[in-house]
Amino acid sequence: MKQYNVTGMSCAACSARVEKAVSSVDGVTACSVNLLTASMGVEGSAASDAIIAAVEAAGYGASEKGARSKTAADAEDTLKDRESPVLLRRLIASLILLIPLMYLSMGHTMWGWPIPAFLAKDPVSIGIAQLLLTAAVMVINQKFFVSGIKGVLHRAPNMDTLVSLGSGASFVYSVWTLFAMSGQQAAGNPNAAFHYLHEFYFESAAMILALITLGKLLEARSKGKTTNALKGLMKMAPQTATLLRDGKEIAVPIDEVKVGDLFTVRPGEAIPVDGVIEEGTSAVNEAALTGESVPVDKSIGDRVSAATINQSGFLTCRAIRVGEDTTLAQIIKMVSDAAATKAPISMVADKVSGIFVPVVIAIAAIATAVWLVAGETVGYALARGISVLVISCPCALGLATPVAIMVGSGQGARAGILFKTAAALEETGRITTVVLDKTGTITEGAPAVTDLLPAEGVDEAELLTLAASLEQKSEHPLSRAILDRADGLPLAAVTDFEALPGNGLSAKLDGLHLIGGSYRYMNEQITLPASTEAAVLTLSEAGKTPLLFAHGDRFLGVIAVADRIKEDSPEAIRQLQNMGMRVVMLTGDNRRTADAIGKAAGVDEVIAEVLPDGKEEVIRTLQREGKVAMVGDGINDAPALTRADIGIAIGAGSDIAIDAADLVLMHSRLTDVPAAIRLSRATLRNIHQNLFWAFCYNVIGIPLAAGAWIPLLGWELSPMFGAAAMSLSSFSVVTNALRLNFVNIRSARHDHKRKHKMKKENKAMEKTMKIEGMMCPHCEARVKKVLEAIDGVASAEVSHKKGTAVVTLAKAVDDVVLKKAVEDAGYPVK
Repeated sequence: MKQYNVTGMSCAACSARVEKAVSSVDGVTACSVNLLTASMGVEGSAASDAIIAAVEAAGYGASEKGARSKTAADAEDTLKDRESPVLLRRLIASLILLIPLMYLSMGHTMWGWPIPAFLAKDPVSIGIAQLLLTAAVMVINQKFFVSGIKGVLHRAPNMDTLVSLGSGASFVYSVWTLFAMSGQQAAGNPNAAFHYLHEFYFESAAMILALITLGKLLEARSKGKTTNALKGLMKMAPQTATLLRDGKEIAVPIDEVKVGDLFTVRPGEAIPVDGVIEEGTSAVNEAALTGESVPVDKSIGDRVSAATINQSGFLTCRAIRVGEDTTLAQIIKMVSDAAATKAPISMVADKVSGIFVPVVIAIAAIATAVWLVAGETVGYALARGISVLVISCPCALGLATPVAIMVGSGQGARAGILFKTAAALEETGRITTVVLDKTGTITEGAPAVTDLLPAEGVDEAELLTLAASLEQKSEHPLSRAILDRADGLPLAAVTDFEALPGNGLSAKLDGLHLIGGSYRYMNEQITLPASTEAAVLTLSEAGKTPLLFAHGDRFLGVIAVADRIKEDSPEAIRQLQNMGMRVVMLTGDNRRTADAIGKAAGVDEVIAEVLPDGKEEVIRTLQREGKVAMVGDGINDAPALTRADIGIAIGAGSDIAIDAADLVLMHSRLTDVPAAIRLSRATLRNIHQNLFWAFCYNVIGIPLAAGAWIPLLGWELSPMFGAAAMSLSSFSVVTNALRLNFVNIRSARHDHKRKHKMKKENKAMEKTMKIEGMMCPHCEARVKKVLEAIDGVASAEVSHKKGTAVVTLAKAVDDVVLKKAVEDAGYPVK
């Protein structure tokens, strides 16, 4: 996606116009315009020049964003609030002129406040003074008129068009009244001339502009706060690094660091780029990236990330990722990209924004005409039309979704939860089923010793020492678990080491065989105690791998190894269930081990013995009952992550899994999954509130301004109050979005089960057959034909590449019938 800066947009009608213009360019496949950040993302093969030309033809400016800023300061500068200072100066200047204008128009004319004698007796002079003060305010706020007129000329009227029409109509009518007043005074009718003072709308013309400027200022300042999280991330990046060259330390700007450079980090300093530790040990605070405040111990060979803080030791590291490739830069990119995309829920508001301004202008014209026909004065009828123009607010509609998305994605980034798109942030809260990969997601992902059962006459230290002495020459993951547990124990040197695939290990120590392995293998080698089989069976049923050891004819005992469940996994699963989720564990492990871990973790369902390419099929099946999220960390999880409605990658997982996911958890904490769902639900709730307010404000405000309630209830709205209401509407939407910063996404206090609308699906049964001998699509067609010919088979999806047939049954069909039909066609069924 190419990113562009867009200038000249003032409301949702503008962003809708730009989006429509760019979408019509040949080669553009998708376009998303963000009013909040004044940016645009475009996908497709269209040339940048053609896209920029389309934006300019629509009456706005555009420029392509270059390569990402080399320094965080440059990147942060792009988000700097330049609008607020300009608006503040305009507001102050307007108020200085507005005070004497209001004194003349309201204070003197309505309440008789004193004014200089030379003015008191000359109504024309009072009118001219009001005209000059109003004209000055209009010049100060000329941007409304320039933008509004430009919008009309490009047949794309916007909010500025409404403001300039309302203010301009008030001014023109007042000037016409001033001429009428001059005529009466010249004709010698001073009383009639003084009467015209009550017909002036100069103060309305100026007050409208001042109030709208105030609203824009409040809105700009609030919008600036919505990007605080992103600016905070940018500020974390160090500006310099200390490189080690020829044994000397040299401080250089961060953009001069290259992959492979050695750099040093002293205690208390921020790590400049992603690297791997070459020398030293330390505790590193990674809160900047993960939200985890507890420092992580690091030593030689461990990776460190840019913007994390070295807290204790002196480190020498080698750079492995620099510039825009660092973890911090990727996080910033994800948050920025999420803000640049549109949530599906915003489409209704976008459609309304596209026609909003022309409809409002039409309503204002009709309101004015109706009151004239009803016999009211021109001034009264015009006030109703002007009120309609200035109270209408397309901005509130346009900002309702993007401000909530920006604040929500920023809140997630601070907690180590990264949504890649606005759609992902919206959809996560609608999930009904969460599928968890076992290894590395529910479990630690690395085997560890769980039980030591020494034989009679053997203590734990002896069992562990001799077992580790045997395992020290093996590369098997189970060997690594035993060696980690025996760390610090004196190991003996063994000879004649031999790995026996499928059985175990063998070596010699002190002239005797030192062996270890499975119960079956060890039972063949030595005589085991009678109680051993029961102990091994108990461990196996608990999902653990029992390893037996012996030295000569002496049985040493049993060491159980397992991939342990993470401490927070059961709590995370319980929270998901309390939120109304169905939790499924999906694994390729054997049924016994999977059931044991699933029971300990507390999942609702265990699907075991699934091959990597079969995980995607499982997700597809579960999607028939509702929206599915898949949580995984491995390369083999990538197809399932892509297939799921929301793919969630554990941050410590593979790059392929992270690329395939819609949501990335920066650290391997499963409780971040319910936290992400809470954040999504809170953001979606906030968007609904914003849209409700934006629609209701206009639905109620426009008829009120038009005078629809005057005959019934006598409710009348002056243009000034209409402008005040309009100026606060967008501010209210943005302020409401900022409340997301106070949502505690870790707290389960307000969790509640949602009533999800399940997709209607007949209760058909599916069976998967493993079939051998299919070589081509013709084989697929033959098997499909014979299966679908069976009574009770609704359909069959056959794949010769996977060697499977997924059979959907309308009623019960015996496996024997299915197998016979396929084998009679010449294909063996496994």
